[in-house]
Amino acid sequence: MPRLYFRYKPHRVIVGSVHPMSNLSLAIQFFLQLAVILLFCRVVGIVAARFGQPQVVAEMIAGVLLGPSLFGLLLPETQAALFPWDRTQHARDTQSYLFPASQLGLALYMFVVGLEFRVDIIRERFRSSLAVSLAGMVAPFVLGAGLGWLFFHHTDLFPKRTSLMEAMLFLGASMCITAFPMLARIIHFKGLNGTAMGTVAIGAGALDDATAWCLLAVVLASFDDNWSHAIWNIGGGAAYVALALCVLRPLLARASGLLTKDGALSEAGLVIGLALMSLGAWLTDAIGLHAVFGAFVMGAAMPRGIVARDLIARIQPLTVALLLPLFFTYSGLNTKIGLLNTPFLWLMCAAVLVAAILGKGVACWLAARATGIPSREAMGIGILMNARGLMELIIINIGLQRGIISESLFAVLVIMAVVTTLMASPIFERLVGSSPNPTTPTVPATAS
Repeated sequence: MPRLYFRYKPHRVIVGSVHPMSNLSLAIQFFLQLAVILLFCRVVGIVAARFGQPQVVAEMIAGVLLGPSLFGLLLPETQAALFPWDRTQHARDTQSYLFPASQLGLALYMFVVGLEFRVDIIRERFRSSLAVSLAGMVAPFVLGAGLGWLFFHHTDLFPKRTSLMEAMLFLGASMCITAFPMLARIIHFKGLNGTAMGTVAIGAGALDDATAWCLLAVVLASFDDNWSHAIWNIGGGAAYVALALCVLRPLLARASGLLTKDGALSEAGLVIGLALMSLGAWLTDAIGLHAVFGAFVMGAAMPRGIVARDLIARIQPLTVALLLPLFFTYSGLNTKIGLLNTPFLWLMCAAVLVAAILGKGVACWLAARATGIPSREAMGIGILMNARGLMELIIINIGLQRGIISESLFAVLVIMAVVTTLMASPIFERLVGSSPNPTTPTVPATAS
């Protein structure tokens, strides 16, 4: 074993010189990491299930535990050997393959979420979805922008290059985002697919996240001093949605027979579906939006019935079990909770958490009630919308990579994302219950 360890020992950065790993070493390292990640996520999932938490929440926690916050704190040399990490990105290491693999997992999962997206109920519940979305954006954005002003003037949580407007916009966008893919998994876990409660939450979450990405585009444009970039992001995203849903969706519906054979999705249909998902992810990434946005819209554009059913059945199991945990681990490797080493920083962390809960959960609950949704269902929508999870991790990873936020603020926002997601399931179970209201109308799964 010692001989094997030294043979495939990760590179080290020594006084400016880098000893990179070969392609073979990277592959072997990846297989070992993959085994550790999958098994550890499953163990944490078993523990989390005893507390009523879905597997996705366990994977979020597992990702943080595998990073420097716990594993790296207790066994720093072992953690560095298992997950070699050069923050300067001058060397090929874990980031070289973990990041693209995690992005593939996100894109495939959001494609599945799009395939399950219920456009029919969104139309019926559009007023409620819009009201919940607006409340879930405005209230947390105002609170987040206020905290951004406070942090900018009284802390070092934003780097010097970040301006006051950028700080306020970024933290506001971070507060108003919803864990859209995670929300979908929790709704599926709770058996709320097709119900008014689940659909209003999904619809509002989709609108919230689209707006948050537009805000992020404005922040990045300001940060790069290039406002045409923001116009290109937002305009290109709107054009892509229109093209996918108004042009491609009807064409695919007419050609759905070419994608099936003997009452099931054909191999050609599977390949075409995956290729379209990849093109959508590539296009939105190329115009400055995230790949998950393009993958989700492409999933929503695919024909319902046999095509959507079989695409979900063939893509979802491997994506959820194999690829999605890689993203949580990638985010966890970037998280250093130990940077919050003073009472003041923990007080700021608490302020972010309180503002997030009040701004999102309470505001969405009140908006749902105002549109005539019964109290129990409105409360459930507020609880579900308060989860930040996956999308929060995506947006703050972008902020960290671009230098808009510090590692300390990144850790604060990771804690907020984990806690708001962690609390969603048990509070929902206690206050709302695990099953949807039997009087809530549902629509067959094959509806378009």
